[in-house]
Amino acid sequence: MNSVLRTSVLAAAMVCMAAGCQDRAQYDPSQQAGSNPPMPGAHAFLSPPMQVPTFTGWQNGNTPKVAAGLKIELLASGLAHPRQVYVLPNGDILVAEANSPNEEAVTTPKQLIAGFITERSGKKAKGANRISLLRKRSDGSGQWDRYDFIDDLHSPFGMQLIGNTLYVADTDAILSFRYRSGETHIAGPGVELADLPDTINHHWTKALLASPDGKKLFVGVGSNSNVGENGLEVEYRRADVLEVDIATGGSRIYAAGIRNPTGLQWEPKTGKLWAVANERDEIGPDLVPDYLTSVREGAFYGWPYSYYGQHVDLRAQPQRPDLVAKAIPPDYSIGSHVAPLGLLFYTGTNLPPQYRGGAFIGEHGSWDRSPLSGYMVAYVAFDNGRPVGAPKPVVTGFASPDEKELYGAPVGVAQDRDGALIIADDVGNTVWRVTSANVAPHGAAAK
Repeated sequence: MNSVLRTSVLAAAMVCMAAGCQDRAQYDPSQQAGSNPPMPGAHAFLSPPMQVPTFTGWQNGNTPKVAAGLKIELLASGLAHPRQVYVLPNGDILVAEANSPNEEAVTTPKQLIAGFITERSGKKAKGANRISLLRKRSDGSGQWDRYDFIDDLHSPFGMQLIGNTLYVADTDAILSFRYRSGETHIAGPGVELADLPDTINHHWTKALLASPDGKKLFVGVGSNSNVGENGLEVEYRRADVLEVDIATGGSRIYAAGIRNPTGLQWEPKTGKLWAVANERDEIGPDLVPDYLTSVREGAFYGWPYSYYGQHVDLRAQPQRPDLVAKAIPPDYSIGSHVAPLGLLFYTGTNLPPQYRGGAFIGEHGSWDRSPLSGYMVAYVAFDNGRPVGAPKPVVTGFASPDEKELYGAPVGVAQDRDGALIIADDVGNTVWRVTSANVAPHGAAAK
């Protein structure tokens, strides 16, 4: 892209953001929650709707806000784009610090604008390409220490421990590492178990979940585009949940048509596989709702040809009415452009009763909607293995009240050994810990 075009595109983006040229959303995310969200008509935009707060970070001891009956503490700061958290049996907490490998060439005005926007919001910060280990000190001080646990990774995201083997999902492969409880560093490269789709890496995150019997790994692989505009040949084994056999490394498509399945978890009551997913952009601030859904073996969820079942997306070419006819709707909308990146079914007792038995969702937030949506950790109640009601804000305050400044953005969520909620904040470069307000403090910031 030449310098004149680059300058004109950036100028247009600045004017658009400053002038508020986007259409505003007509629905509150809570109005779109549930199994049958409203679906307004799709729109085509010269410049897609956007609202971009400026990154300022956490300053002067500020923290996110929590719902009544809860409290929040800083567990670790000064990290390099922490995306996912994973709790080991001994209580140590692993933190994957990574961001996009930036392998997608900038060839269109849309890509240039997107790059500028993510940089302004702090979401483009360089990741450390490592996994850190957080450990509470044994001296009773309540302090936590950070160790470089695994270095020289390639945009790591998902982590799973099976027996004495730690599996890490880099953007291009699943690696295995020999794990010994108590160690603070694993030296040397991992052993590749299976390759993962990595062409272009428009969506680079690879969520990872072990089967209950420890014989399979399920991998969430996002699409290489919004709606197939980079060509369908680069979408091979993408927008899918893959099943990988641990004994052989062989894989198959378990479910398809999920644009970006970023969280995978087993629902504890039914034992079914569930995921959160980021849906497509650029057809309106109220389209398309991101969702939480059970993942059925062999099912097709529509991407790129349709959304929410059989709502046809005319941008996907060539059209595939045969596949649209097979598309099933997801179980539960969580609102448009909330950008869910973390999922946890809570099984502990540390938090108050109203947060037990359901799912916490880390909503990273998106610049594709005005007013902002997401930028919080929400809780969705479950009844008999099914989501009910609207998502409840639990951890908020990641953006300023006027929506002009961005302090942080939640990503991965986990439950620690004591039943507290652990949150990775990749924009704020922190890890937070949420407990019931009447529980004694568990720790202070790691140095």
